Amino acid sequence: MERGYFAGAGMTDFDLFRFVPFRLNRLSAEVSAALSEEYRARYGFEIPEWRVLATLGFRNASCSAQFIVESTRTHKSTISRAVTNLLARGLLERIESSDDRRAFELKLSRAGRKLFDELWPRLVAKESEMLSCLSPQERKQLAVILNKLETNFDLPTSSQEEDCK
Repeated sequence: MERGYFAGAGMTDFDLFRFVPFRLNRLSAEVSAALSEEYRARYGFEIPEWRVLATLGFRNASCSAQFIVESTRTHKSTISRAVTNLLARGLLERIESSDDRRAFELKLSRAGRKLFDELWPRLVAKESEMLSCLSPQERKQLAVILNKLETNFDLPTSSQEEDCK
């Protein structure tokens, strides 16, 4: 078993490259960068814009910008700028909230849905490419581990669970 950094280890035992938060952060940045290659060059999107599109695309329902902030764990000003850009490009629509007539929800426009449906298979293929270094069993193990970590942080682990929030 590989030696890692765990609670109780002294600083002399500390290896930044075995510190799980550091490793997860690096992996997250690399995965986001690899996926963004698929939508940045072709569509001119930045990562926050993709997060908005993805959140609305998988739901098939409208939601508030705050829901997107909470789902993606992205700062509200970053999501606000992304929403403004996507609205200007005609990829989103604002609709009156059914809960609060003063508030608005967001949904993909017809053009936004078309774009999402075109892009999603490309990103799934990119995911498969990124995970190609893992065996099918390791992919299953990774999914189990990610679910446990997400559950530990009270994060939704399925689309159905997210829709209930």
